[in-house]
Amino acid sequence: MAGSDDRPVLTLGHSPDADDMVMWWPLVGMKDPEGRPVDGPEGTPAIVSDRFSFQTIPDDVQRLNRRAIERGDLDITAISAHAYPYLKDRYRITRSGASMGEGYGPKLVVQRDIPAETPEALFESRTPVVAVPGVHTTAYLTLRLLLGRDFEVREMLFSEIPGAVAEGEVDAGLLIHEAQIAFEQLGLRRLMDLGESWSIAHKLPLPLGLNVLKRDLDDRYGSGSVDEVAELLGRSVRHAREHSGASKRFLLLHSEARPEWRDEALVDRYLAMYVSGLTLDMGEPGRSALELLLGEGFRAGLSPDPGHIDLAG
Repeated sequence: MAGSDDRPVLTLGHSPDADDMVMWWPLVGMKDPEGRPVDGPEGTPAIVSDRFSFQTIPDDVQRLNRRAIERGDLDITAISAHAYPYLKDRYRITRSGASMGEGYGPKLVVQRDIPAETPEALFESRTPVVAVPGVHTTAYLTLRLLLGRDFEVREMLFSEIPGAVAEGEVDAGLLIHEAQIAFEQLGLRRLMDLGESWSIAHKLPLPLGLNVLKRDLDDRYGSGSVDEVAELLGRSVRHAREHSGASKRFLLLHSEARPEWRDEALVDRYLAMYVSGLTLDMGEPGRSALELLLGEGFRAGLSPDPGHIDLAG
């Protein structure tokens, strides 16, 4: 797809949570909830390429996973780390843009007055029903690996899970995005922090979300395009981190749909967790963590062979 200035427009899918929102505004400029550029210099891209422009497409992470697996039409997209083995032939992981749980991660939660104190206690009388944000999410894979047993899965949008647990529609829920911080305000109680348990067991971060780009960019736009685009993505993440005040103003602009973004302390905590140094460049620690997680998933029969993990950028 070409824009009005004849530069190719690369489509960039991302989830609607705070870390993905702030990482990419430097590439496209800040836009209001109706998609209009804001007034002033922040309404234009801070990171500019003479070869490419970008169009961001926000969507639920499980829908992005399925889109990348089934259609593969987005040039760049966020995915769950668990989804990578299903699309490895089409997409390549970028060094920047990953979300890593460094001793923290998705939370398994129950109603506050449920007597269970451990995940295993949920299985005492029957197989529990657990709401998950998608079977291709890393949260789901990690819970299966840590529990080592089956449970009844109820897939739903990540934003619907806290309410489903609070209303007793399911026995437990797996929380991702900002809800993993705000769950106590919703009357829920933690049974397990998956990132904490994973770190204790394996001494490595838990790879949660990845950023991937199409392997055929070199064929379409010339040799070196994959690495050039990956470098632009890294510059965008760096700019967002270095201009945290602007990034938080951008979230406030969109806070009518996400009122939790008006809580500056929550936003600061969440961005510190998931727009970290490993987000800027996962490096060998990130690659090793991916090899461990996806290798464990393959050996457990829960996902395909991830093969060699090659990073772009």
